[in-house]
Amino acid sequence: MTATVLPLRPAREPSLTAMVDLVAADMNGVNAVILERMQSKVALIPELAGHLIAGGGKRMRPMLTLASAALLDYTGTRHHKLAAAVEFIHTATLLHDDVVDGSGTRRGKRTANIIWGNPASVLVGDFLFSRAFELMVEDGSLKVLKILSNASAVIAEGEVEQLTAQRRIDAGEEQYLTIIGAKTAALFAAACRVAPVVAEAGEDAELALDSYGRNLGIAFQLVDDVIDYASDEQTMGKGVGDDFRDGKMTLPVILAHARGAPADRAFWAAAMAGERATDADLAHAIGLMRATNALADTIERARHYGRRAIDALAPFPAGKAKAALTEAVEFAIARAY
Repeated sequence: MTATVLPLRPAREPSLTAMVDLVAADMNGVNAVILERMQSKVALIPELAGHLIAGGGKRMRPMLTLASAALLDYTGTRHHKLAAAVEFIHTATLLHDDVVDGSGTRRGKRTANIIWGNPASVLVGDFLFSRAFELMVEDGSLKVLKILSNASAVIAEGEVEQLTAQRRIDAGEEQYLTIIGAKTAALFAAACRVAPVVAEAGEDAELALDSYGRNLGIAFQLVDDVIDYASDEQTMGKGVGDDFRDGKMTLPVILAHARGAPADRAFWAAAMAGERATDADLAHAIGLMRATNALADTIERARHYGRRAIDALAPFPAGKAKAALTEAVEFAIARAY
């Protein structure tokens, strides 16, 4: 496999550099809001929140809000608070996810729930959700409030549905796509959609950027689910094979199970039930995925959604912002290599 995943910039490996450079000045404003609003007279709150917020994440979701605003030539500052709200929503969901999953590491660091315990992680996650809603209300737009509050509800629904599908070998591709559309893509879509609202760019721009973010989010999660089986902890920032041991029915598992021989399907049933969870079992699972092209086909599916994301940018004029948003899609998919 090569690093080139979409036939748009074959000369070099995609990165987020163009987007980082595009939004650098605005990101300073967002970071100032984040630093201010994560403060509390309860010392544990900024300590725990700061552990995750400063943990080396790419801040891709708030950058999408800023880059979408740049695409529309918006020159105000309302999007700073909204990008911070997006980051707080994302951070809160990570804190809650790590508790639900029992995760021990994230981006190479111990998770907050391991350091401070599950109750503190859940409650600080609740605090960050509350801060996000404060920022939405301060913006004063009911439309913005509706977009981001709806995304928050959809994310929670997706996480609950993922929990109900966990260790169920009969969970299929349609349910999987519904889950990732909710738990991942909804926030990508909302992060992009609020920009045309504050820029007063009209409903067509809203729908286009919603489509861009939603398809990018699906592609991003598909690649994440491949990386869990085809990467290493340093690259992916969490334990290798976590999805396998947690019994998560991701697309690579669904495809490998559907395409396998009876003995292979029996293995997958036992593995997803938690009965085959050793390192040797993980290695066997990866071998089955490669033999059935489950990993390669999941990446191809990610390319499909990536192309849809890029197509959604067609109505907008060429320029640095459009190029950065396009390369963000390429980067999301290239992480699989």
